[in-house]
Order: sequence, then structure tokens, then C-alpha cells
Amino acid sequence: MAIREIKDVERGEIANKVVEDLEKPLLKNQDDDEEEESEICESYLMVLFSTFVAVCGSFEFGSCVGYSAPTQSSIRQDLQLSLAEFSMFGSILTIGAMLGAVMSGKISDFSGRKGAMRTSACFCITGWLAVFFSKGALLLDVGRFFTGYGIGVFSYVVPVYIAEISPKNLRGGLTTLNQLMIVIGSSVSFMIGSLISWKTLALTGLVPCIVLLLGLCFIPESPRWLAKAGHEKEFRVALQKLRGRDADITNEAEQIQASVQALEILPKARIQDLVSKKYSRSVIIGVSLMVFQQFVGINGIGFYASETFVKAGLSSGKFGTIAMACVQVPITVLGTVLIDKCGRRPLIMISAGGIFLGCILTGTAFFLEGQSLLLEWVPILVVGGVLIYVAAFSIGMGPVPWVIMSEIFPINVKGIAGSIVVLVNWSGAWAVSYTFNFLMSWSSPGTFYVYSAFAATTIIFVAKMVPETKGKTLEEIQACIRRET
Repeated sequence: MAIREIKDVERGEIANKVVEDLEKPLLKNQDDDEEEESEICESYLMVLFSTFVAVCGSFEFGSCVGYSAPTQSSIRQDLQLSLAEFSMFGSILTIGAMLGAVMSGKISDFSGRKGAMRTSACFCITGWLAVFFSKGALLLDVGRFFTGYGIGVFSYVVPVYIAEISPKNLRGGLTTLNQLMIVIGSSVSFMIGSLISWKTLALTGLVPCIVLLLGLCFIPESPRWLAKAGHEKEFRVALQKLRGRDADITNEAEQIQASVQALEILPKARIQDLVSKKYSRSVIIGVSLMVFQQFVGINGIGFYASETFVKAGLSSGKFGTIAMACVQVPITVLGTVLIDKCGRRPLIMISAGGIFLGCILTGTAFFLEGQSLLLEWVPILVVGGVLIYVAAFSIGMGPVPWVIMSEIFPINVKGIAGSIVVLVNWSGAWAVSYTFNFLMSWSSPGTFYVYSAFAATTIIFVAKMVPETKGKTLEEIQACIRRET
């Protein structure tokens, strides 16, 4: 029934477009062109501004993740922490993020996407202030836990908000900005952390939160959430504000409302409902992509890159680490441009292929080192393999699973399903970062070959299970998934 309704809408839109085209004059004057360009610019302006405000949360995410790396020695010296105490400080961020991930869907469904971002910012501000005023391990850990909770909520609500406000032709690229700003935030934190004290660095973490809180006063709530919450007037006002004051929002508003009305007749979603045939495909796709994203080894390779380069024979890991930072940002920008041109499926499969190549190259280099063969080539092969890996991950496996996660769930289960997906992601991040050193002690080449196996499996999974969402509205994506179930 829902599929037929969407097809009817599509046929109606096509018919209307044909009639409108016949009514247009053959020649358009320059003033008409300028007026049309002005309307397009206006329609995108609020979407772009709203996205900028939302990705301040992503920048904060990166700042929190990158904080511990440049501050380890100074915090341990100033507060006289043992290695075990500092390890607790670093890892408790992930524990807080897991809890935030579990609650993120409920918070965003209850208080709205803006309300969830506001809550996250307040937790992060509280956490940074606790870190700044800490004089011992306890307050330091409490502050780190609070920032972790905040970014756990951010990791869900930011891509969801961007996906729900964006027109379908911009949605992929704008949602990918989430990953780009995480990368930039962590890189900035790492760079300036080597120049200023750890307390001052904690205060810089307040800046994106303050910008976010101020920006939330000027951007609209997600129209889809407003429609689901029954705020009819606010829904239309928000959608009109996002599309421009002169834009015709009739068709889009009708599609959103039809989707919400169809979902209202369904019972309230519970965890056990996610295993039903109706939602199982979306859940399998979302959870599996997050498992693959983490178990190709990104957090192990990223967190311990310096030690990996030293293990390969380099006198210092700084060169390789700087090279990684230089590669990440421009490649992530390229992915942002390509995601709405190439599509989600090709980009993630190409990315997984690059990760496979990088892991095989790095693993083979360590194998040669273990056999005392071509030792002069080992450092070059390891650095080259890791850079290929990082570039490939940044262009697809990093951002695309978050984009797809924000697109594939119906709005009535988006909160609970999204929370589970984000929890799986953070659990995988902890598992990989915790086991990496143990795996490297067991077998350096074996570690990278294991990661390459996950990359190869990703290609097969995406080819068989993941639908292409490029150029489709969120309602059309749901119809596509139901049709293939």
C-alpha cells in the first residue's frame, strides 16, 4: 500500500512537471534566471546554517577524542597519576559514550533533535569544567565521563538531524560533514594541545559547545520530528524556513505527513520489535555496517599509530602520525563531495577495497620483518600501507555508515534502533582499542590480516544487503527496503 502511494505521488509529480514545462516560455530573460538562482540560494542557506550549527557537536566529539593524546605526560606529571590511573581517564570516555548512545534515541524522541543537542552540550560543558578544576584522579575521571556521555548522544543526533532537514540531493554530502568535523576536531585538539597547557586545552573544548547553544536559538527543529510529535503548525513553519519562504513545500509536506500517519497506526516500538520482519533488514544493515566500520581496526591503528611505526623500524612515529593527519582531512572532504555523486554503495565498497589493500601491505611488511627479509623496505611499506588504509577509511568506511544509519530507519523506530546501532559502534571501538596491543604481541602480520578479512567481508555484505539511498527521500528509502524484505 505504502509503495503504491509513493509511486502515485511520483507519477503525479512527473505529470505536473510536464504541464509546468509546457507552460514555460521557450526563452527566459536574465532577470528570471537571477531570480531563480536567488531562490535556490535562499532555500539552501538555512539548511547550510543549520548544518553548521549541528556539526559544532561533531567538532566537539573530535575535540573530546583527541584530548588525551597530547596531554598524557603533562596531566600525569601535574596530578601525579600512575599509568593505570591515566589509562582509566582515557578509556572512561568510551564508557560514558556507551551510556549516552543507549539513551540518545529516547532523549531525541522526547525532547526533539535540538533538545538532544542542547543536553549533550550541557554535559560536555560540565565535563570540561570538571577537568579544568580537577586536582586529582576522581574529578578528572568524572569530567571525562561527562564529556563521553555528551559525545555519545552527539554521535547519534547530529547525523539524524542533518538527514531530516536536508533536501535529498544534498543529504549525503551534508551528513558526511559530521565525520569531517570529527576528524578536524581531533586534529585541532592534537595540534594545539602540544602548544598550550592541558587546563587551557580543556577550556577550548567549551567553544564549540557555546557556539552550538547559541546557534540552536536560530535554527528550526527537524520537521519530521515535529510532524511525528503532532506539532502541525510548527512542522510547516520549520519546513518552509528550511526550503525558503517562496518555495512550494506542498508535495514534500504531504509525503512526510503520509509517512507519519502510516506510522501512527503502528504500536509503539519496543526492542523486541526490531527483530520482526518489518524492521529486521534495516537493523541488520545498520548494526553490521557499524561492526565492520570498527572491526577493520580503525581505533587500534589510529590510537597506536606511533607505536606501530616504531615497531616497523622507524626511529620516531611522529613523521607517520603527521602524514596521517595530513591525509585524513582532504580525503574526508573528497568523500563529502563524492557521496552524492557516486552513491553510498560504490563509495563504501571502494573504501573497503582500499582498506583491504592497506592491511595486506602492512601485514606483509611485518611478515617480511619477522623473516628478516627486505628489512630496508619494511618501514616504507608500513607507512605506505597505513596511509592507504587511513585514506580509504576516510573516504568511505568512516562517514558512509553514519549517513546510511541516519537514512534507513523508519521514524517510529529511529530512536531505539539508532541507539542500539550507536551502542554497537562504541562497543566495537572499545573492543578494538583494547585488544590491538594484545593482537600485535600475538602476531603483527596476523593482526592486519584479520582486519583485511573484515574489509573483504564488508564488500560482500554491502553488495548483497545494502540498498542505494542516493537521491531518494527518506520515505522512498523505506519503501525500497520494504519491497526488498
